[in-house]
Amino acid sequence: MKKRYLMTVLSVLGSLSTASAETLIYAGQLFTGEGNELQKNMTIVVNENKITDVVSGFKQAQDDDDIIDLKTATVLPGLMDMHVHLSGEHGGPMTYLERFQLNEADVALRAAHFAKKTLMSGFTSVRNLGDGYNETVALRKAINKKQQVGPRIFTAAKSIATTGGHADPSNGMAARIRPDVGPTEGVVNGVAQAREAVRQRYKDGADLIKITATGGVLSVAKSGQNPQFMTDELEAIVATAKDYDMHVAVHAHGKEGMKRAIKAGVDSIEHGTYMDDEIMQLMVEHQTWYVPTILAGNFVAEKAKIDGFFPELVRPKAAAIGPLIQQTFANAYKAGVKIAFGTDSGVSAHGDNAQELSLMVEAGMPAAEALKSATVNAATLLGVEDELGTISAGKLADIIAVSGNPLDDIRVMEKVSFVMKDGRVYKQN
Repeated sequence: MKKRYLMTVLSVLGSLSTASAETLIYAGQLFTGEGNELQKNMTIVVNENKITDVVSGFKQAQDDDDIIDLKTATVLPGLMDMHVHLSGEHGGPMTYLERFQLNEADVALRAAHFAKKTLMSGFTSVRNLGDGYNETVALRKAINKKQQVGPRIFTAAKSIATTGGHADPSNGMAARIRPDVGPTEGVVNGVAQAREAVRQRYKDGADLIKITATGGVLSVAKSGQNPQFMTDELEAIVATAKDYDMHVAVHAHGKEGMKRAIKAGVDSIEHGTYMDDEIMQLMVEHQTWYVPTILAGNFVAEKAKIDGFFPELVRPKAAAIGPLIQQTFANAYKAGVKIAFGTDSGVSAHGDNAQELSLMVEAGMPAAEALKSATVNAATLLGVEDELGTISAGKLADIIAVSGNPLDDIRVMEKVSFVMKDGRVYKQN
């Protein structure tokens, strides 16, 4: 009995010793995301996957504690990109042939590669807005089980479009090989099919809904801005999504499509190129988020100058729409529209996501607010502000670091030297 009692006591003491071990991150400069200033000489206390305390000075370590010395760096919350496409990356004219050449496994493995690249660039959470085969649902599961390295994924699975709309996967195909697509593939016509498509996304394991309310730039279709859903279809999508506790993100360039979507109660407008004062006022009134994707606009505008890079149906749309997004962003910021960070990476290269911050600052947004758009604002849009978005006690330990002061030079965010996600270090230079 005495031996068993002694073993029990030793077991309990051992458990207590393990539980009390902490990771202390010494931050020379700290941007918590709660305010707009940098704090100097701070300690972030991490226990397992959570931040348990943030204290002034460099806290004395206990025997079992780990120390991560970032005294010469600026430490920030993990960045969050609200508009990515992990499954691909635009590489010119051959990109349009990939849907005939790649199998589901090819796409899934490529998504895993780009996910790792995204995490290593400092983006610990992303919202993936559009799959071909629901591959990022599987990738999300693998990352959550630590079978694959990548950011925390919130995925819309397949986008929802109308026949011939921006996300209709059969666009541009010859009639003899064109599949008959419907709600399962994300193509709807009418209220009943709109509801069915949302429910199918839920069944497929999506976290949110993505719809293409107007034409787009890169789809093989004539218009880049015409409205592509009727009001009753939009209202059906929003109401059904709410039943399943899913947000609705809306690709939109043209004004009329945005107006219908905002009035229907969607959560965010992506791109928003032809947004005017009326639309901005509607967004303020309805508290609709704006995800600008300036980087994608710049990318397609530059590539439109290259003969043969885009199909001839796509090239004029890229040349017309791409250059406008940065000014739209500037106007929306001045009008008080709520802004969350997003890049549309997959159009531009994965890993270059932080270049969007420089474009936002160039357009007139202060660096601190740009950083908050990619941290606390993004978390609020996702509805996970209790877990992510700031460096504060009780939040998940998603923490990054850069050399230099991003409030003085936002471009330092393009070279992230330290990445911790969920309490685990993935990069430390």
